[in-house]
Amino acid sequence: MEHDFIIIGTGIAGLSAALKAANHGEVLILTKRAAENSNTAWAQGGIACVMSDDDSFQMHIDDTLDAGAGLCNEAVVKTIIEDAPERIRELMYYGVEFDHRGDFKQEDEATDSDEDLDPTMLDLGREGGHSRRRILHHRDSTGREIVERLVAAVEAHPRIQVLENHFAIDLITTGKLGFAAANSVLGVYALDENSGEVKTLRSTRVLLCTGGCGKVYLYTTNPDTATGDGVAMAWRAGATIANMEFMQFHPTCLFHHEVKSFLISEAVRGEGGVLVGQDGKEFMHRYDKRRSLAPRDIVARAIDSEIKRTGGPCVFLDCTAHSREFWQERFPLIFETCMSVGIDISKQPIPVVPAAHYMCGGIETTVNGRSSLKGLYAIGEVGCTGLHGANRLASNSLLEGVVVAHRAVAEVIERLPIDDHEHLTYKIPEWQSGNAADVDELVVIYHNWDEVRRCMGDYVSIVRTINRLRRATARLQNLGREVQEFYWGYKVNTDLLELRNLVTTASLIVDSALRRHESRGLHYTLNYPKSLDAECHPTRLWRS
Repeated sequence: MEHDFIIIGTGIAGLSAALKAANHGEVLILTKRAAENSNTAWAQGGIACVMSDDDSFQMHIDDTLDAGAGLCNEAVVKTIIEDAPERIRELMYYGVEFDHRGDFKQEDEATDSDEDLDPTMLDLGREGGHSRRRILHHRDSTGREIVERLVAAVEAHPRIQVLENHFAIDLITTGKLGFAAANSVLGVYALDENSGEVKTLRSTRVLLCTGGCGKVYLYTTNPDTATGDGVAMAWRAGATIANMEFMQFHPTCLFHHEVKSFLISEAVRGEGGVLVGQDGKEFMHRYDKRRSLAPRDIVARAIDSEIKRTGGPCVFLDCTAHSREFWQERFPLIFETCMSVGIDISKQPIPVVPAAHYMCGGIETTVNGRSSLKGLYAIGEVGCTGLHGANRLASNSLLEGVVVAHRAVAEVIERLPIDDHEHLTYKIPEWQSGNAADVDELVVIYHNWDEVRRCMGDYVSIVRTINRLRRATARLQNLGREVQEFYWGYKVNTDLLELRNLVTTASLIVDSALRRHESRGLHYTLNYPKSLDAECHPTRLWRS
């Protein structure tokens, strides 16, 4: 099956890219779950963009560079931040409604007037690491609002086809097929999860928008789909991977046995929420002058330190400075979720702990999303443009996804013209299952899945040591061998494929962490507690 573009993933990056690409050719989108199920859909806080008179591009650039701890690519930071306003207007064109100043209820009254584009009318939030209010939001469900609007636009477009419940197994490349030409992408093998059939999909323009890998860890704010699929596929295909040691832990995940993986948005602290210890007293002043609004790496390590110091299971986020009505209006999802477990956040502090949240590394790309493998582009969390450096500034992720999507499609059209059919001379074999049997020991897969995540949580978490990282390496090598035996001996299914990608991604994180002999941003090791000028460079991995 021949396609002008194959896009894998339906977050802000994939959906934005699809709408752009459809202006030039036929687009096929693959998603392993429903189209609305993505990391973007879980994003609460919002999208960062300079929109007020007391803000400037340079301030946003400076805040991003400061959070990135010396590893940001400044040219990339500048390009993405300065492209932001136009991309925000495009989101509004597709119907995305951002909150306005004043009465929150007014946001539900859709209007086609030019006032929707007036930046002075927008209610801008502030989050950790930002020196100004510049976060556009839709209450506390910004990601869901964006996904719903973009999915509607995609489904209405005649040149876009969406295949839900289709798991991209591996990239098809000239290198894998043994052709003498320079390694380039020819297509994708994808599992139809409904029929069990593996489809052979041909395209020389593949855009990976698969999101992150939070499920590599036992405790995460990510959805179950975040299993590192894109990074693992790209690694197996021969693309360069960068900065995988920088895994961001969100400081405030709700700590409650009845609700798992629920994020308490950083915007709550931007509106006055204060972190306190078991004694009810603020503690962040001991770690950073910005207190509860310090960047995420600093806050997460501070909370980790407080938990270890006091022996308590968590810390607390005190929101009692505002009324019940305020929280209910501004953060309805967070308010109702907390109320469902008996916590009235206007009267009681919220128990919180850090949890794996965002992959700052990924497939190394240019600011236009181009990877080291011809025809392969990576956009959003799966890619590593250099925007985030050693630590992502809050709400820069959705921004990167929509900006790089725009730039990537523009470059693809220029570098890989639609009317170029040279690749059709390469014969692509159909997927062969051979004598592989159906998986009959799912308990082994589930056990290994759990072991990977516990290994990463115990040995490769917020604070690391060389000995723990080496233990993780040994365990992951054993697990990798077991997974390979399953992969080649049994017919593929979703559980096996996700486990395969989890082990690969976890191994890349550990390998990268062992190579960085310093502490910087999100990578903190007791063996090398200082940041070193000689180590201020990306960590790159590639297959020889």
